[in-house]
Amino acid sequence: MHRTSSRKIIYVALIGNGLIAITKVIAAGMTGSAAMLSEAIHSVADTGNEILLLYGLQRAKLPADKDFPFGHGKEIYFWSFVVALLLFAGGAGISLFKGIDQLVEPLPVKHSNINFCVIGFALIFEGASWYIALKEFARRKGAWGYLQAIHRAKDPSVFIVLLEDSAAIIGLVVAFIGILLSQITGNPVYDAAASVIIGLILAITAIVLAIETKSLLIGESANKEVVQGIREIAGSCQEIKQVNEVLTMHMGPDFILVNISVDFVDPILATDVEVTVAKLDKEIKQAYPHVQRIFIEVETWRAKEELEDINKIRSTSRS
Repeated sequence: MHRTSSRKIIYVALIGNGLIAITKVIAAGMTGSAAMLSEAIHSVADTGNEILLLYGLQRAKLPADKDFPFGHGKEIYFWSFVVALLLFAGGAGISLFKGIDQLVEPLPVKHSNINFCVIGFALIFEGASWYIALKEFARRKGAWGYLQAIHRAKDPSVFIVLLEDSAAIIGLVVAFIGILLSQITGNPVYDAAASVIIGLILAITAIVLAIETKSLLIGESANKEVVQGIREIAGSCQEIKQVNEVLTMHMGPDFILVNISVDFVDPILATDVEVTVAKLDKEIKQAYPHVQRIFIEVETWRAKEELEDINKIRSTSRS
């Protein structure tokens, strides 16, 4: 369900950014505006980013195999990180370079009305895409705040589109102000300054995306409510005396890997351990459908005490 809605949002953004990019490139060529060229670069970068996100979602669907026993779910995290790098290097870098170059050698902006028309249409398209992404993100975030939801989200595709669209709208406003001031004053420096500001906006957006996707890429745990819920389910079993550790990792937006270390009551029959493990596996997966694989480390109090005694003896003999 989530992946289907994610694709729809990305397709909407892809079509909108593709059309906007073409019009911005034409407008930049006709008017010589550095701000409009930066916006064109921004839209081209966003279009490429949406293609990469769709590719990542498609790759993430590949089934598990002997080389990737937990599937390919992390592909979406990798390609999301690539998106952040391209947005920084491509979008921000080129926009900053062009803006600074225009500040050093300003060129007059011609036919500003064309730029204003393009900015107006772009705001409509970007605003529609932003609204759709915002609605879906608001639905998923639940009671969390927006910043908290971005930090804790495990599917980066929606918040990437939302952040990109937000940056695009801010960039369009900056471009409008810069071009308008250049037209009113006759000084192209304002247009060049707008290009630099757009580059900085893209750089900040890229850094935020990189930070948020990095933790998912290297192995972020499930949200603390999930971890605590799993601990409570395990602790409610009469055969389990103590839950030592609950370790989780997102192998993809819809795939949580769980490792639980527990102490069983002593004495306990091997068949009772098997029944308890099977019951625990079923209850956790029913409570949290994204949990797909569970590994349980079995200990008993007697075994634990014997191990501690052995370690003490070894430590004493070494000293």
